[in-house]
Amino acid sequence: MSATVERVRAPESVPVAAARRRSGPSYVFIIGTGRCGSTVLAETVCRHPDVGFISNIDERFPRLTALTRWNNAIYRRFPSGGVVHKRFIPSEAYGLLDREVSPILSSPFRDLKERDAGPWLSRRVEECFARRAAAQHAPIFLHKFTGWPRASFLHRTFPSARFVHIVRDGRAVANSWLQMPWWRGFGGPERWQWGPLPPHLAREWERADRSFVVLAGLLWRMLIEAYDVAREALPDESWLEIRYEDLTARPDEVLREILGFSGLRWCTEFDEGFDRGRLHATRVDAFRRDLDPVELARMTAAIEPTLTARGYAPD
Repeated sequence: MSATVERVRAPESVPVAAARRRSGPSYVFIIGTGRCGSTVLAETVCRHPDVGFISNIDERFPRLTALTRWNNAIYRRFPSGGVVHKRFIPSEAYGLLDREVSPILSSPFRDLKERDAGPWLSRRVEECFARRAAAQHAPIFLHKFTGWPRASFLHRTFPSARFVHIVRDGRAVANSWLQMPWWRGFGGPERWQWGPLPPHLAREWERADRSFVVLAGLLWRMLIEAYDVAREALPDESWLEIRYEDLTARPDEVLREILGFSGLRWCTEFDEGFDRGRLHATRVDAFRRDLDPVELARMTAAIEPTLTARGYAPD
């Protein structure tokens, strides 16, 4: 199967970093449902020397603004897993976004639409990212969002932004959510942060006798349906969708596609810096071992149309 579900070609000529610095940064957003491989992808792409990002140090120590400019250099220099590396690792920075933008961006109960990006809010989003991109002198500024796509909202503020949507088998995502202490689905949709199930999915859940396993799968389906709506609202050239399974099976091939789409060249520093071992497939089908077979079958039936559309066999 191809590396992407829907391949969007990068422009034939990729602008060099110097030209990007003169014209201002370009924005790339890696987006996904969560538990989908978005973290390892973002951390890998952020090892490119031309990429800026918000780090854990920005999130946790907002007064240390002078260190922001060194995010990329320090992150690439120190080995993975060390204390310094963890401080400068890319962050979704929802606490920072709460402070400098608004909780509407970090924790909405529904997807954000273009209409939500009014002048005041758009200005705050732009200033938050532009300030850090300028401090880092980064031709490409990358940020990761999980949960709702927020793509229409972000596109209004950054019309030339690119979106890399990473998808993972919904059964694997659901299995992972069920094992997370922060997953609040055990209290029902009224207790979690994603708002109510739409009527067609609520009926699926009732038919499954309110199974928690099925509910986790339906959350994945609900979010993926929101990604489909967001993709339709954006220009084709601004969206690239990849599968986690393809990334782990052919990391060099898929990463070259992502870099080209993002306006980045494959360079020696990047090739030497990223840990291919982190992109090896692990627990790809752990859901078959972890979940009760009957519950797994019920979840698969409830999300089968969405699985099939992404090339996942509902066997």
